Amino acid sequence: MVKGLKERFAGKDAKDYVLIVVGTVIMAVGIKMIYDPLGMVTGGVTGLAIVIKALTEHLFEGGIPLWVTNVMFNVPLFLCTLLMKGKSFLGKTLFATISLTAALYILPETALLKEDYLLAAVVGGVIGGVGIGLVFMTMATTGGTDLLCMLIHEKKKHYSVPWLMGIVDGLVVLCGVIVFGLHRAMYAIIAVYITSKVSDGILEGMKFAKLAYIISDRYEEIADHILNEMSRGVTGISATGMYSNKEKKMLFCAVSKKEMVELCDIVHKIDPAAFVIVSDAREVMGEGFIEYKQ
Repeated sequence: MVKGLKERFAGKDAKDYVLIVVGTVIMAVGIKMIYDPLGMVTGGVTGLAIVIKALTEHLFEGGIPLWVTNVMFNVPLFLCTLLMKGKSFLGKTLFATISLTAALYILPETALLKEDYLLAAVVGGVIGGVGIGLVFMTMATTGGTDLLCMLIHEKKKHYSVPWLMGIVDGLVVLCGVIVFGLHRAMYAIIAVYITSKVSDGILEGMKFAKLAYIISDRYEEIADHILNEMSRGVTGISATGMYSNKEKKMLFCAVSKKEMVELCDIVHKIDPAAFVIVSDAREVMGEGFIEYKQ
């Protein structure tokens, strides 16, 4: 077992584990030094941990620490996942959960931003987005509500995991409204929105591209210029113009965002009457873009 762990950490997964550690530490900074001191509940088990800490502060000094709640909720979730899915399913998610719990335990309780809720929502949202984005890049999660919703989905297939996550996280935010008030909850929602946008940007930034569909009678000349001047592949698709009922060739090409301007210039110079459709591609894998790695 020890030998297997050494091979895993020394092999191709080493980079992923480093990203997980960096990502969870960044997440813990946002949770413990921004959200917790200001009572901003952004959903998830860590958001629930902030609520529980506030509710237990009158019982003993400081209340139940965030890392304790994170462990209390994740241990049964992982045990259920182990029984239902097997140990191979957990993988990096277990490591990410342990790493986040450790970061929440180690980092000091320091308020980086005091009483500036808008700035806290923006900074916390960016920090949280970067952290969770790095974790998601490794195909892992930090457990919590992600695992809970996945387990519910196993029993209730007609409910999608994203829909269940929205409901569960919404209930956590509602708990935050009850404990800390609507004012802080509204800023927490701003933080959640920023977090989702930043994490999406990290996940899609390197893979985001543009697709061009070009319809022109001079398709051969246009394709030749794209192949030779831009060094981009282009595919000819047989099509029929329904108005003219004539056979045509539609060129299909994927390029980077910066290259789209050059491609449009090439098409316009060769055939100003060409019909061009440009759309976004969220992920492009293959030669000239992102190499797929399993």
